[in-house]
Amino acid sequence: MLFRQLFDNTSSTYTYLLADETTRRAILIDPVFEQAQRDMALLRELDLSLALVVDTHAHADHVTAAWLLQQKTGCQIASAKVIGAEHVNLALEDAQVFGVDGIQLKALSTPGHTNGCMSYVLEDQAMVFTGDTLLIRGCGRSDFQEGSAHNLFHSITEKLFSLPDHYRVYPAHDYNGRTQSTIGEEKAFNARVGGGADEHDFVEYMHAMKLPHPKKIDEAVPANHRSGCPENGSLPEEPDWGDIKVTYAGVPEVDIDWLQSHRSEVTLLDVRDIDEVRSDKSPVLQSDLLIPLDKLRQQAAEVPGDRPVVALCRSGRRSAMAVSILTEAGIQQVASLRGGIIASL
Repeated sequence: MLFRQLFDNTSSTYTYLLADETTRRAILIDPVFEQAQRDMALLRELDLSLALVVDTHAHADHVTAAWLLQQKTGCQIASAKVIGAEHVNLALEDAQVFGVDGIQLKALSTPGHTNGCMSYVLEDQAMVFTGDTLLIRGCGRSDFQEGSAHNLFHSITEKLFSLPDHYRVYPAHDYNGRTQSTIGEEKAFNARVGGGADEHDFVEYMHAMKLPHPKKIDEAVPANHRSGCPENGSLPEEPDWGDIKVTYAGVPEVDIDWLQSHRSEVTLLDVRDIDEVRSDKSPVLQSDLLIPLDKLRQQAAEVPGDRPVVALCRSGRRSAMAVSILTEAGIQQVASLRGGIIASL
């Protein structure tokens, strides 16, 4: 199985990518709306087909990317049946097994943080994705969305802590840079429910937490009951001047076929060294402008702004930096030629 743990800095959310290496079919757990472009880029670069998006609960601190990814890929959406979210193809119930060929998850109903919380167990890999039910040395709060400290205690101690101690715990959030734990560790050391704490200990602890409501709760919860679909039902705006693909590294690119078909519509900027250009005997596209990369910051004002700009170099690496420099200089319609000149040969 191919596995990646992704992170959203704004909400401290972990998104998990699981994919079967034979079929190349993938599952995303808890994707974030603003990170959909990143997730799509990673799927594309790893040659994966997104088959299923699944949320652990209706989040209060971010909007899910489930609907957006469904529009982009045709994937199915799964979440707890009790949530009753729109656009869901697979409404999950306790003990239900689901997934894709080669990856089978078991849904555990683990309410308490919210009434619709689920954890997902991957038995053959000894992994459990606990959402906000069980965090690393902590747990989700229980003071909104039909939360209950009593239910949360039972979900953790009776459902999650019944898993083998060696099972790795992957939560939906961590605010201190921790990436994973184990069931055994949390049973022993969890600050709220570990070390032999009983229900009274836990409930009193949770009731003593006086936390402000999440900043995005009024926006996130209604949106997540629509599986992340905006109120107007429209996709977010994207660059429309070209067939732009953003890489996992965050670089907007166009390919050689698109460039050749739209050559007259863009300014082609060569950022190779002058001597390199002079000695290059390979047939390449004729650029409109040559500014070596090490001169580009000083000469960015020479790049015309009346048309989109496509930067090129030998391999596409220096032109990726050129995109960053030109964006900082205020040029918004800019992309790198994917693969550079060597991709056009």
